[in-house]
Amino acid sequence: MKKVLFIHFSQTGQLSDILASIAAPLERAGSVSGGVEVARATISPRTPYPFPWPFWRFFNTFPETVYEDADPVDISGADLDADYDLIVLGYQVWFLSPSLPAAAFLDSPEAKRLLAGRPVITVIGCRNMWLMAQERMKERLSDLGARLIDNVVLIDSAHSAFTFISTPLWMLTGRRGPFFGGRVPEAGVSRADIQGCARFGQAIARALRRDDPLTGPILQGLGAVRINEKLIGSEVIAKRSFKLWGGLLRAIGKPSNPLRLAVLGLYVAFLVTLILTVVPLTAVLKRLLSPFTKARIAAQKAYFAAPSGESRALLE
Repeated sequence: MKKVLFIHFSQTGQLSDILASIAAPLERAGSVSGGVEVARATISPRTPYPFPWPFWRFFNTFPETVYEDADPVDISGADLDADYDLIVLGYQVWFLSPSLPAAAFLDSPEAKRLLAGRPVITVIGCRNMWLMAQERMKERLSDLGARLIDNVVLIDSAHSAFTFISTPLWMLTGRRGPFFGGRVPEAGVSRADIQGCARFGQAIARALRRDDPLTGPILQGLGAVRINEKLIGSEVIAKRSFKLWGGLLRAIGKPSNPLRLAVLGLYVAFLVTLILTVVPLTAVLKRLLSPFTKARIAAQKAYFAAPSGESRALLE
């Protein structure tokens, strides 16, 4: 009997839906052949994070997020001492970093017990930027002795100009939209893309039916990720600025410090300016320089797409 553990934290329920879509073929495979047992565990912060987010609370969480200063979490819903053949770890991206609940889980003794020596598939649901978060996740998993064999990323497929409006409105109001009479589409990963995640579950089920241990990618050719080369430079720049501003705000004091809140206001203005100017400017420069940097861009895309890759060959 092969055992698979799905573990995640989800505020909005979107990531739960994504993982449920992946798990469904495995559960069907288990009921038919008795060869796969699916377990689910939930990451629960001991101090809950609000949803929808109050405006200032949302932004005031960013310094601790980028420095991974997370409150403890509880893990419930599964036998943490079972001998799992595969761990599927779903996480959100907060400020280009793994979310605080994900970071807290990785700090926990349960993570060391669960992940050491085991193959792991990471699953991300986010707006559109996830590269820097996954780089950090790779480091954390390696430190815990886990083996990352695949990565699945689901993003909001709407134009970034729309998601720049819809995603914050979703986080701050709890409503997904559509907004403004339908001019701005519904926020989040589309229902069709979530349903399409069943293909990953089917591939995992096929791999588990083999007697060989899971040592390498099993989701290649299924379009597990898609790299937007225009955003690579923007993510690198934004991550550095987040570390700088986050360090400054942490040095000022705790989240409730009045001076920190005042400086946070400057940061919010800076962040909006960064998104409206640096991100599109970087994209334009990437396009202009692309004839001279094709090889470098191709290498970057291949690196960030690993281990699953961008290929959709098995879907054609």
